[in-house]
Amino acid sequence: MKIYYTLIGVVLITMALVSCSAPTKNDDNESANNTENQNKKSQEDTDKKNEPKTKEQQIIDAVIAQHGGDKYKKVKVSFDFRKKHYSYMKNEGKFQFERSFEDDSLGKIHDVLNNEGFTRKANDKVLDITEEWKGKYSNSVNSVMYFTFLPFNLNDGAVIKKYKGEVTIKGKTYHQIQVTFKKEGGGEDHSDVYMYWFNKDKNTMDYFAYSYDVNEGGVRFREAFNPRVIEGITFLDYNNYKAAKGTPLTDLPKMFNEDQLKLLSKIENEQIKVSAVE
Repeated sequence: MKIYYTLIGVVLITMALVSCSAPTKNDDNESANNTENQNKKSQEDTDKKNEPKTKEQQIIDAVIAQHGGDKYKKVKVSFDFRKKHYSYMKNEGKFQFERSFEDDSLGKIHDVLNNEGFTRKANDKVLDITEEWKGKYSNSVNSVMYFTFLPFNLNDGAVIKKYKGEVTIKGKTYHQIQVTFKKEGGGEDHSDVYMYWFNKDKNTMDYFAYSYDVNEGGVRFREAFNPRVIEGITFLDYNNYKAAKGTPLTDLPKMFNEDQLKLLSKIENEQIKVSAVE
């Protein structure tokens, strides 16, 4: 059952593994083309900045600003989730995600995922694990981080946004925006479809849902609760609901209004601490 897996985990893992495994002989070729590639990218970035923003992009930018904006880009956060301790560090292009917990057979586990790749320690000793398990553990860490730091991740490069009109949920008006992913850069879960509902008056992310294909597929709907602002960043907990496989995401607001969704679990982060990056 897929609850946490999503785009950013796959993207970061791929970046880490490619950087570690790329043949050394490619370095010279990349350096030779570096100036040309930089000039091309610079022009593309300039053209993109000059393009008028779509309605969905304007809404998402406003929501991200309301939830913390640039504070997401350079910050340290620690929190507890389901008996595991997590640490999140972002400093512009650099990142480090950590997870610590007690395992009955291995002892104290410490996972670290950063720009260099993934490592797992048991009682302070590095474990020799396969690339397959590195990917699984990395995805597990990243999935928690991804949902914890929504809506910031909605401006990732592989995200495709589409405005789907306004809907009413529990008497309030919401912008409805669909999110899909490009195949290139979207990872193995690029076929997943998300829907977000942003409060029209407050620019808050109050609900979102997604459909997925792995593990026989399914549909989930999340209701945000317990919003708290810590050092300028908004953190949310969620009621996690289930709908029948194949249910259109656009049907979920009406089903939620009519209490037709089944509550599966609560997603709650505890002991959240935020500090500046040194």
